[in-house]
Amino acid sequence: MSKTLEFYFDVGSPASYLAWTQVPNIARRQNAQLSWKPMLLGGVFKATGNQSPVTIPAKGAFMQADLARYAQRYDVPMQFSPFFPINTLQLMRGAIACQQLGKLESYLDAVFPALWAKGLDMGQPDIVAEVLHSGGFDPDEVFNVAGSAEVKARLITNTEEAVARGVFGAPSLFVDDILFFGQDRLDWVEQQLVAKA
Repeated sequence: MSKTLEFYFDVGSPASYLAWTQVPNIARRQNAQLSWKPMLLGGVFKATGNQSPVTIPAKGAFMQADLARYAQRYDVPMQFSPFFPINTLQLMRGAIACQQLGKLESYLDAVFPALWAKGLDMGQPDIVAEVLHSGGFDPDEVFNVAGSAEVKARLITNTEEAVARGVFGAPSLFVDDILFFGQDRLDWVEQQLVAKA
């Protein structure tokens, strides 16, 4: 039986970063196809009435401590961005653009650590260009494709699709039509994939 793991994410989400460090290995272990679904978290929040946990100080403080614990458990670097939250519209259009170019995984290899391991201000186009260049990209090519009507429409479609499926935040993962929200539910994701074997 073929298995697919769908991963809805926004690079501006620290929980998406932590999930990203784990999800490819889960898919490999369970012989599942990993389907990347870049979406705009701000659009999801607007459509669902949700908001970032950092808007509630006590919840935001807990979230940062909890994410640090998970980073330690996963043995991955994490530095909570001093620029959080940032507008990720251009970065997520870049993700769609690189997906179309067949380079999404390399794009995420560059952008996620820049945000969540190095703490760079990825809201600044010149810094994004430096990160992309260091990751082996032609920044002008990425920016040009990201500005196309097709890419803009795809990001809107992905975001609307996510909301229609019950997504209210990031990361959100699906095995079949079962939604798992948050990077702290990855054990349940893997268990569901095991059950499909």
